[in-house]
Amino acid sequence: MPNQVRYSFVRILTGSDLSNRRLPFMQAESSEEGPLVWMTACGHGDEVGGIVIIQEVFKWIKRQGLRRGKLMAFPLMNPMGFETASRQIIYSQEDLNRSFPGNPKGSLAERIAEKIFTSITQTKPSLVLDLHNDWIRSIPYTLLDVREDHALYQPLKELATHTGFPIIYDTDVINHSLSFSLVREKIPALTLEVGGSYAVNERDITYGVSAMLRVLHHLGMINYDSSFTDYPLEQSYQGKVLLYSTRPLSSNSGIIRFLVQPGNLVRAGQPLAKIYNTFGKLLETLKADRAGLILGLADSSVSFPGMPVAAIGYI
Repeated sequence: MPNQVRYSFVRILTGSDLSNRRLPFMQAESSEEGPLVWMTACGHGDEVGGIVIIQEVFKWIKRQGLRRGKLMAFPLMNPMGFETASRQIIYSQEDLNRSFPGNPKGSLAERIAEKIFTSITQTKPSLVLDLHNDWIRSIPYTLLDVREDHALYQPLKELATHTGFPIIYDTDVINHSLSFSLVREKIPALTLEVGGSYAVNERDITYGVSAMLRVLHHLGMINYDSSFTDYPLEQSYQGKVLLYSTRPLSSNSGIIRFLVQPGNLVRAGQPLAKIYNTFGKLLETLKADRAGLILGLADSSVSFPGMPVAAIGYI
């Protein structure tokens, strides 16, 4: 199974000094026909872990080989945001992952989104895996962007189980995200939140690489490797779809003191955090609406009315 691994660029912008800004592009191809899978990362410039996961997946393929099919990747979709540790495209303060499918004559974000979206859709992929990072203190999980009555729901749920991560149904419809826009074109796509933002967490990288390789193995593109390190998902949550929620919300301004950690299982009514004022007076105790899994905690202990303090996957 001779393989070819190639690295190149896609031009996205000409700067005021006539310099070219480009997106790195990676491709691995087997001589045997098979599925075509895309991996994308760093649509938000502060979400850096996905870049490293893609790098490590391609290193693995260069060592072990691709049995069949093709793997393509945009590991750094928002280089301007990455260079400034900004979620947005820093020049225009736009959210790239709210700009798909894009517009070749639109705003800066819409033009970049159109380049990415067209590059992906014209290859007619079997699957797109879009990698993100969540709050700094968070666990990996896989998001489903489709409702149960959608034709792609069951196939995507099946693929999601092979990541080994908790499966979360995103109750907030984000119409212009990459995954949602691909699904609208009937292209299977999953969003994976692979740990925290801003800095590379090697533990999350290990879990993320293993998740990607597990999916590629399921599709018959690679051979299973005993070195895969699976995320330690509670058995009772395996294959179960949980509902994403950031409730309960804080009702007060103050200081958050967390009572749980990412990955904890919580029961209905269990205290999650307490809010205190500047003098140490307890203002409120936030409790879980029902049983679930703590996905992440707010990046700051500063609380304001209506602010989420935790992300939870509720049963």
